[in-house]
Amino acid sequence: MELATIKEFAKAVLAEDATGHDWQHAVRVEENARNICPPSLTEQEIESVRAACWLHDTIDEKLAAASRQTPATIAALLRDNGATVEQTKQILFIIQNLSYSKNIEQKITLDAVGQIVQDADRLDAIGAIGIARAFYYGGSQGDALYNAEKARTASELTAANYRDNTSVLNHFYEKLFHLKDQMNTTAGREEAERRTLFMEEFIGEFYREMNHKN
Repeated sequence: MELATIKEFAKAVLAEDATGHDWQHAVRVEENARNICPPSLTEQEIESVRAACWLHDTIDEKLAAASRQTPATIAALLRDNGATVEQTKQILFIIQNLSYSKNIEQKITLDAVGQIVQDADRLDAIGAIGIARAFYYGGSQGDALYNAEKARTASELTAANYRDNTSVLNHFYEKLFHLKDQMNTTAGREEAERRTLFMEEFIGEFYREMNHKN
């Protein structure tokens, strides 16, 4: 597979994103994937991991309509750059089904490559970078920092209401704190637990400052 061309394509598509799903996010996801990949992966599987990491947000609804690509466009890109029929189907299935919103009500079974990419993407949603991205995305959508009147728990989350406005702080409770328990790989789970501890410390400090009395 001609990975350099695929990488440049994804970089161009994601370059103007202002929601935290930009090219740097894709780069971090690919790096996360490298860190949790087991040594048993074949060269072809590693190619699929890297391509899927770079491309996973190019068709996402969060991307501006002018930049967002179609699955057909991605399929043509992959075919034109040496992906096998099997790799093309694999990567398309992964990028269309790895998102959190697609798995709220029914977990979609991903193959080993897809599980690595999903874990890598979710790792970038937690920890210090995850905190920054949560507030960055919330600001881009006009969400409040916190709003007790719009609190929602993880059990109340549905595919239909997932994009409804609550608050950035609430997002930690309805999603981010739960990601460590939904990781697929051992390495991903271990890193997720470490990053979650950092988020818990941050939110604890957030509450201390919010409730500070002069």
